Amino acid sequence: MLYDRILLTGAAGLLGTELRKRLAPKVKFLRSTDIAAMSDAAPNEELVTADLGDLAAAEALVKDIDAIVHFGGLSKDADFASICRVNIVGFQSLYEAARLAGVKRVVFSSSVHAIGFYDQMQIIGTDVPARPDSNYGVAKAFGENLAQLYWDKHGLETVSVRIGSCEPKPSTRRHLLTWLSFEDMWQLVERSLSVPRVGHTIIYGASNNSATFWDNRLASHIGYRPKDSADAWQAEIHTADPHPGREDIVNRLQGGIFAK
Repeated sequence: MLYDRILLTGAAGLLGTELRKRLAPKVKFLRSTDIAAMSDAAPNEELVTADLGDLAAAEALVKDIDAIVHFGGLSKDADFASICRVNIVGFQSLYEAARLAGVKRVVFSSSVHAIGFYDQMQIIGTDVPARPDSNYGVAKAFGENLAQLYWDKHGLETVSVRIGSCEPKPSTRRHLLTWLSFEDMWQLVERSLSVPRVGHTIIYGASNNSATFWDNRLASHIGYRPKDSADAWQAEIHTADPHPGREDIVNRLQGGIFAK
């Protein structure tokens, strides 16, 4: 990777926990932060409990940092006031602190929910207009736009990863198209921190599933080559759900239940 000193936000969450153990061996220094307490720091890891909504706290977190892997914030939909405070105001605080500190790059965990109102029959590229399916999706669309602003105006690079369904294994028919394994998630982060130039790149975060509604050709320069696939669970999922409701939003829209 190009960067030696990394800040990981959301480090106590499901995906953050997976990234902590993979990032620490790859960098000289890892600062892991979350609003929740953590334990078992690696020898080169600093654990910090902090609220990103506080600009002063964000400025302290980014001190002497080269790049940020931003997986912090609320991970599910909520009322707009809560989403705004954490996923919008907190996000802006982090970017402004990063700009002031001279951080070079951010890997941002965006989401399928930024484009969740596209139909599952549509194959979409990374350049389509946002169609958020929830308050959570609105915040992710805001994050992508803020990342674009900070690249255009300040030269702060970002890879916005529109994560699909990142969990140990797929469990629904929709996941057969959106599933992202932990190893492929890590590959996306590692590649995003290794490519010499990214500007602001949007990329879909999905494994090598045979069925998909996402086209990543405009992000080919990242060099992401997913190795896992939801196909191994196809028979199991079809058996559990043999007669899906074709008009059910979960089976009709890319964002699934968030669009309800």
